[in-house]
Amino acid sequence: MTATADRSPVRTTLVRAALVTIVVTMAGSLLGLVRDLLLARFFGADGGTDAFLVAWTVPETAFVLVVEGAMSLLMIPVFSRALTRATERDAVRATRAVLSTTLPPVIAVLVVSSAAVALGAPVLVRVVAPGLADPQLAITCTRLTAVTVLTFGIAGYLSAALRANHVFGAPAAIHLAYNVGIVALMATLHGRLGVVSAAAGVALGSVFMVLVQVPSFLRHVGLPRRWRFTGSPVMLGVVAPIVAYTVARQAQVFVERYLGSSLAPGTISYLNYAQKVAQIPMLIALLVCTVTFPTLARSVAAGELEQARRRVETDLRTVTALIFLATAYLIAFAPQVVAVLLEHGRFTAADTAATASVMRVYALGVFGHAMVGVLSRPFFTGERRTWYPAAAMAAGLALTAAVAAAAVPFLGAYAIAAANGIGITTTAVLLLLGLRARIIAVSVRAVGASAAKLAAAATVAGTAGWLTGRALAAWPPLPTAVVGGLVVLGVFAALARLTGLDEAWKGRIPHGS
Repeated sequence: MTATADRSPVRTTLVRAALVTIVVTMAGSLLGLVRDLLLARFFGADGGTDAFLVAWTVPETAFVLVVEGAMSLLMIPVFSRALTRATERDAVRATRAVLSTTLPPVIAVLVVSSAAVALGAPVLVRVVAPGLADPQLAITCTRLTAVTVLTFGIAGYLSAALRANHVFGAPAAIHLAYNVGIVALMATLHGRLGVVSAAAGVALGSVFMVLVQVPSFLRHVGLPRRWRFTGSPVMLGVVAPIVAYTVARQAQVFVERYLGSSLAPGTISYLNYAQKVAQIPMLIALLVCTVTFPTLARSVAAGELEQARRRVETDLRTVTALIFLATAYLIAFAPQVVAVLLEHGRFTAADTAATASVMRVYALGVFGHAMVGVLSRPFFTGERRTWYPAAAMAAGLALTAAVAAAAVPFLGAYAIAAANGIGITTTAVLLLLGLRARIIAVSVRAVGASAAKLAAAATVAGTAGWLTGRALAAWPPLPTAVVGGLVVLGVFAALARLTGLDEAWKGRIPHGS
């Protein structure tokens, strides 16, 4: 049997997993969009929403830290290494052996951390947003959202165990379950509780994230007969680099909230809405890595570095194509997109104009965010700890903070959005160079050449879209956004096919030195 034939079942599995993950996650993302629309409709963009968004810093940080960070980057490789060493018959036993030693200390740490956030809410609010107009409202919301540290951690652990066993449906459903809780409480209690209903919904939704995975976890993994509170392999020395990396990554939001709190009320809300809309394409594109990460971890564990290299380069090329296409569209049609999505209820035309202007700046940094998502994962596939991603992220964060602090007095919210993009793109470059030197010999020249061609195609497509928008200036926002999207997509696809760049989403990439 040829190598190609050997890999065909794996490819089929990945395609099926990708389809399941994309469909379920897209449903969750659409409901997340409904959540943001309701937030804008019910509460607008003022000091009250600013207070809630400061409290939302807790679940935003917790998600990146324990779901995307510690539980994904640490536990998927741990489970994958155990499965690689086990026979197919002993796979369940190997998973349960890891479970018995790691879950008890994980839960203990999460309980203590969640309680600490709730008790320290006044200090946390004062540190994150010292200029906030209504700090007491933010403290109340923060205490409600503190439970997410515990529930997100458990949900992330269950997801890691399931994905390592190539079960993707239930883990993909966590976004849908989370947003069901938030939307349900906002829709039913916004009149009585105000923006506090959104914070309560965050807490409820986080519980749903755990519950939605329990049946699949019990069916595919199950529980061990005995528990051992040994702390291995979840040792401080192993977890610390991942924690440092994820905290530094999320600290971009801390900079935004800290500096934004000193600007006019509503600024934090404009920044949040702009970022949420601009990053929707990134979240969709990174589903590729969500599906392929367990396979990448197993390839590294088995010493198949050439296969790992091809996997990373294919992911880079595919994500780059999707992000450049989306960025071209968002820059050309930011006002129309924001108007269609958010301009309802208490969200006014002035709010739309302010959010769209900030979003155009944010969109320029989405590529850096996506590249960091792709490039950071390989660093955590091996058994040896590495501080390089944390150092690269710290360098980008320092640049973000310096640029934003220096420019905010002159450019306001635009400075914060631009600094975010500059810092995260710097981190992406450092990760690419470090990955080649330390982990997997990706071809910088081939990846860079592909990115340059895709950027050129996106620039032409975006220009065509912008001209279309000007020609349709008298049209309502929705048809303009739809027609403009078709133009941008058509021009980009035509250029990609003409130059051979359509191979980006077919999974083939030339190898260079």
